[in-house]
Amino acid sequence: MRDPYDILGVSKSASEAEIKSAYRKSAKKLHPDANKTDPKAASRFAELNAAYEIVGDSDKRKAFDRGEIDGEGKPRFQGFGGQGGGRGGAGGFHPGAGGFENFSFGHDGFQRRSSGGGGAGGFEDILRGMFGGGGRAQPQFEQEEFGSPSAQNLEASLSISLEDAAKGAKTRVHLPTGKDIEVKIPAGITSGQQIRLKGQGYPGMAGRAGDAIITVTIAQHPVFTPDGADLRLDLPITIYEAVLGGKVRVPTLGGAVELAIPPGTDSGRTFRLKGKGLKSKDAAGDLLATARIIMPQKQDDEFKAMMERLRDEQPYDPRKDLG
Repeated sequence: MRDPYDILGVSKSASEAEIKSAYRKSAKKLHPDANKTDPKAASRFAELNAAYEIVGDSDKRKAFDRGEIDGEGKPRFQGFGGQGGGRGGAGGFHPGAGGFENFSFGHDGFQRRSSGGGGAGGFEDILRGMFGGGGRAQPQFEQEEFGSPSAQNLEASLSISLEDAAKGAKTRVHLPTGKDIEVKIPAGITSGQQIRLKGQGYPGMAGRAGDAIITVTIAQHPVFTPDGADLRLDLPITIYEAVLGGKVRVPTLGGAVELAIPPGTDSGRTFRLKGKGLKSKDAAGDLLATARIIMPQKQDDEFKAMMERLRDEQPYDPRKDLG
């Protein structure tokens, strides 16, 4: 991994505010949502986040500046340099000083302490202290010492038809990572509900990936309007069906059914068709059909004369209760 300061575009003397500002600016520019056609956008965004995990954390930044961890947050082992005479700098042994320096590694980074006495026994003690055993053992570090940048979830949206929402379906969605993936739509899903796809989010360090959160919206239907688990529609009826009554065909998602319109039906009266709405795990919603009286397109003199007789012989005021 490159130097995290270079990735963020800041100097090693940058302040915390400057680092945070640089991260936000780069994150907005490199976010996969803003680079949907770039297949490398997700990896660059993950690299930026990994760099900020180091430089944006004061403790990890100090450890990196001291050379105790690398750009991925993994510990570095400096070891002993050469053989024989004393070693200067951060560690080593100093026969002339009559003792050794013992190293340990933990939550506070590398620690040094002097150990009196010389000879092979003291040297073996140093090795055991550093390696947890004999001199041939390898250093062991827990990843949790520095933590690991958490994998990130991604968010995407998916528009489906009302029919697919009602019956369930399989469809494909294009993720901001550039990947196309098949999504199973459960029957009865409603607008605003989310589907979680495990492990399909942005990759984190150590190969882990977050989840993809898919927010579902139902496309507008030319006939039906969802209302929770119910469906609503306007049912056009003629003026004579409203006056005389009759049977009319009503569309549903499962096919048309007949509905009896009683004589004297007002415009705006709603009929409930049980179980003809959206199906869910527990039950099915209803279809709510609201009658709308539609005047005939052709209104000749005979039709107008008939309406005039009705007005004169059977007058009524539907607005009397309005005040």
